[in-house]
Amino acid sequence: MSIRDRLRQVEQKRQVNHAIESVDSAKKADMSMLTRDARQESSLVQNTTFQEIKARCQKKAAEDEAFYEADSTETRQELRPRLEVLVRETASDMGYPLSEIEVRQLGVELLDEIYGLGPIEPLLADPTISDILINGYKQIYVERGGQLELTDVRFISEEHLRNKVDRMLYTTGRRVDESSPLVDSRLPDGSRINIIIPPLAVDGISVSIRRFPEQHLRPKDLIAFGSMTEQMYQFLDYAVKAGLNILVCGGTGSGKTTTLNMLSGLIPENERTVTIEDSAELRMQQAHVVRLETRPPNAEGVGEVTQRELLKNALRMRPDRIVLGEVRGGEVLDMLQAMNTGHDGSLATLHANSPRDSIARLELMINLSGVDIPAASIRKQIASAIDLIIYVNRGKDGKRRVESITEVVGVEEENVVLQEVYVFEYREIDPITGQMKGAFRATGLRPACGKKCEAVGYRLPQDLFNFVQEVG
Repeated sequence: MSIRDRLRQVEQKRQVNHAIESVDSAKKADMSMLTRDARQESSLVQNTTFQEIKARCQKKAAEDEAFYEADSTETRQELRPRLEVLVRETASDMGYPLSEIEVRQLGVELLDEIYGLGPIEPLLADPTISDILINGYKQIYVERGGQLELTDVRFISEEHLRNKVDRMLYTTGRRVDESSPLVDSRLPDGSRINIIIPPLAVDGISVSIRRFPEQHLRPKDLIAFGSMTEQMYQFLDYAVKAGLNILVCGGTGSGKTTTLNMLSGLIPENERTVTIEDSAELRMQQAHVVRLETRPPNAEGVGEVTQRELLKNALRMRPDRIVLGEVRGGEVLDMLQAMNTGHDGSLATLHANSPRDSIARLELMINLSGVDIPAASIRKQIASAIDLIIYVNRGKDGKRRVESITEVVGVEEENVVLQEVYVFEYREIDPITGQMKGAFRATGLRPACGKKCEAVGYRLPQDLFNFVQEVG
């Protein structure tokens, strides 16, 4: 057995011991909560029994090397019948006969415990779930269709949850402990994960998992979902291909990354693209893509690589396009300078509540970068660098929409002038369906950036800027 296999075996045995300890503590807690209600008592004992059977089976499986040699999903699924036999034998020894449905259920749960993330594995496999929010071991919420739901899924104990948190971070090379009580990383499937533990998290370990669809959403999907109209997409198609610099802004969970993915898919195949992100989330469809990701400081507090450093390095990599996952600090000045010095067609996202607010946020970040630049010069830099601002928002009905596409016209009297090209107008919420009623509308103003599009051979049809499309 190799050193790696031995280490993995030690880790699995440690996890088994944690599981047994968790069952014992849960059993004590369940027994202390028993009431005179016989049905409630039976339910609690049965739940504890299930966990005890699972823990004993997990301990026996830990002593079988066949389970450690299973290095693929297919091989692990082949072991499931052996786990079901183990469940039957263990339950029989304990004097608790199980039905075939219960045996199969425990077999699946054992696979999830041994190789996966335990009780949240079914949630990770559900394609309709976009967020998994764990607030301590007893409370797990999910987001479906933009709406939060409380699930009946729970961990056995805080130790059980901590054990699965360690497993989440095992493949990322990151750790979370008292010296480093919060971490932001991503799972092997690309899901973004944020973990914060006590004492910073007062009520127990908090885990937020942001999941992304396995299949990249195509423009026609966004149009079908009501996120934008066909005319808006056509305009953005021309804008990206013509090399306009575009900023996507919005709040948390509003769909900025989804919109950026859609825009990046419009970049011509013959261009070299460099992406820069804190956690790699973008799914580029082009062949010629270089993906860069920041690195946090190590345990000694050294070795950090920021977005600003990556952006400076990217300028030496002969990029045709630079895609910045999210602007959040001093890299904003380098981004604007890159946009102003020949790197046209750059894309980025920003947290802001409106196109106008995004301009104020850019100014603030430049001021906080430590560079002393007059406000008038900052606004000229912004107006010269950015051509379009796309504002995306999640409505009260949970749907994400492109609520505004705004052109940055220039600077007048030291103020950045913005001109809306498209806007979504809210009207009311349907009391029966809960859906938002409104309309996508073109303002009728032909954008000045149309001249840039025409200069490279893309003439914008007039009908793109003269329509109203009702929603709801």
